[in-house]
Amino acid sequence: MNKLTVPAKIENLQKVMDFLGDQLDSVDYVMKARLQLELSIEEAYVNIVNYAYGLEEGEVIICCNVGESPLKVTMQFIDYGKQYNPLENEDPDISLSAEEKEIGGLGIFLIKKNVDDISYKYRDGKNILTIQKKLNDF
Repeated sequence: MNKLTVPAKIENLQKVMDFLGDQLDSVDYVMKARLQLELSIEEAYVNIVNYAYGLEEGEVIICCNVGESPLKVTMQFIDYGKQYNPLENEDPDISLSAEEKEIGGLGIFLIKKNVDDISYKYRDGKNILTIQKKLNDF
């Protein structure tokens, strides 16, 4: 797996997206699948930046592996922030109007709808969120 470590700051989002782009430079993919993956990666990173460390500073380690048969990207987000499993929350009720909806939860819901697999574990003081997406299946 290739690895990128950045301070958990919103201004590093472009570095994260460039890292993903670098991993995909040499492969052929379905553009819709890549866009879904990019949305999911952005949501995951922004959630870590906004919630993992509170007012303290920290870092995010992003690991990426591109498998070829089928073409599948696995991305792991690792942080040392407070333990939090975003997959334990109930999905928001998207049938409600904007005024009726509670704040929060939509980002993880979008990730779940746009990737093939998402998992979470807490190990050795680390939150580890793993996202997998096939890029040539549509």
